[in-house]
Amino acid sequence: MVTALEILIVFLVFSNLRLLGLSRLNASIRTVAAQGVVLGIIALLANAHHITWRILTIACAGIVLKGVVFPVLLYRALRAAKVRREVEPYLGYLPSVLAGVGAFLISLWVAARLPLPEATVSTLMVPAALSTMFVGLLLTVTRKKALSQALGYLVFENGIYAFGVGVALEAPVLVEMGILLDVFVAVFVMGIAVFHISREFDSIDTTKLATLKE
Repeated sequence: MVTALEILIVFLVFSNLRLLGLSRLNASIRTVAAQGVVLGIIALLANAHHITWRILTIACAGIVLKGVVFPVLLYRALRAAKVRREVEPYLGYLPSVLAGVGAFLISLWVAARLPLPEATVSTLMVPAALSTMFVGLLLTVTRKKALSQALGYLVFENGIYAFGVGVALEAPVLVEMGILLDVFVAVFVMGIAVFHISREFDSIDTTKLATLKE
């Protein structure tokens, strides 16, 4: 179980680097969906010795929402916007990947100095979670397409979810489900925003918003 868990955590880290190097939005959506499924499985493996209905519900809800519902909403927004690639981001793809590698190394250093509970499921869990949050923020602020920014928001929430799975195993189910509900609403609103931006500007490049006049 420990080996499988750590393999999945490593997959999470590499999926972050893949996201930073991708220009095709449909591939990015698939990668984020895979992250959601992996996080749900991690939640189950991390608690394999005491599976409860609470843990099972959270893991299944995470898999369904992050791996199926959110990607479907984003695919619909992608089709409506008629766009395929992220073109000329504020930070290039190679520098983005290098920043992601640096973020993981820094996360390892930070996690080693945090006063974490002894029940942490893996020494890699917290660094992976922290670096995932950083990657989400990086995608949000360095990408021009509204859809890429929505993906960044999802990746950031994946980092929060991973951190909770790693160190907050006793968190109330209502808090965890509340986070998922907030993200669902945010993605739904982002999908509507992407559609309207595309309809008004024939593009989902958020820099086009600078042309708005009072």
